[in-house]
Amino acid sequence: MADAPLARVAVLISGSGTNMAALLYASRLPNSPFEIVLVASNDPHAGGLSIAEAEGIPTFALSHKGMERADHDLLMDEAIREHGAQFVALAGYMRILSDEMVARWEGKMLNIHPSLLPKYKGLDPHARALDAGDEYAGCSVHLVTGELDGGQVLGQSEVAILAGDTPETLAYRVKLAEHQLYPRALSDFVSQPFDSAWLLERVRSLALALPEAEERPSHGSPGWRTGGKSGKYFAYFSDQHHGAEHIALLAKTSGQDELAALIDGDPQAFYKPAFYGASGWVGLILNRPDCDWEQVEYWLGRSWQAVAPKRLTKLMDAADEF
Repeated sequence: MADAPLARVAVLISGSGTNMAALLYASRLPNSPFEIVLVASNDPHAGGLSIAEAEGIPTFALSHKGMERADHDLLMDEAIREHGAQFVALAGYMRILSDEMVARWEGKMLNIHPSLLPKYKGLDPHARALDAGDEYAGCSVHLVTGELDGGQVLGQSEVAILAGDTPETLAYRVKLAEHQLYPRALSDFVSQPFDSAWLLERVRSLALALPEAEERPSHGSPGWRTGGKSGKYFAYFSDQHHGAEHIALLAKTSGQDELAALIDGDPQAFYKPAFYGASGWVGLILNRPDCDWEQVEYWLGRSWQAVAPKRLTKLMDAADEF
């Protein structure tokens, strides 16, 4: 398989930008899966901007003072998109984002928080950890949602609390841990669309959610079929089989005409798989950054409907007639 393209990341900062710098320098190590394409700030005087400029990274700065939150977010979003970013990493960005901004980057925006979430969301996490008598503090990288510091945790690093620690001394060591954790968590996250194990688990969860579906290997590949002795396969997972460069879902089409039309219409998403293609099966390419998982779910459901017993599909079949 050809090397995966570098994920394009915009980093938002409000201050000195040490986590941004950690991401930037990690992006220049061999085999990094991401690159920094923009550093943006709500403070034109943020120290991290000068670091980015010195390193040749494009910057954008727009003060939020006197602006409505949604209006400021919209202009920040425009700058992010103008630079072709696919992901956003918040690195000390001291602004609560509007619901609209969060929705625009759902599943594509990460943040780092100096506590072991779900503990101590919000402000003063170090003082709160000390007041609670915790043995460990730490940091977490998480997806950004509408809930403050409430998105899925992607990675954590523990930091031992020492006798005599103050919020300041503890914060210093947690910051060191942040600089190690954030690049690793970001790398792992942006690599998921090209990781066969992650792709398989996601396809598996969708396939097995269909009525009476069960998993059975076929010629060494994961496959899913309807249950019972007379069950038929409705999907296969192809991990670069028969020399293909793709990791793909194989699903049933109505025949060669539809198969050809799909490939002609979107060759970046569909291909004719070896052996299976002769029977009208299409390969839906999964290892691409813009994989549409609603489309994957659609093809799993449609392929299942084509082979499932009529007692399971009669309502769907009736709906299709209208």
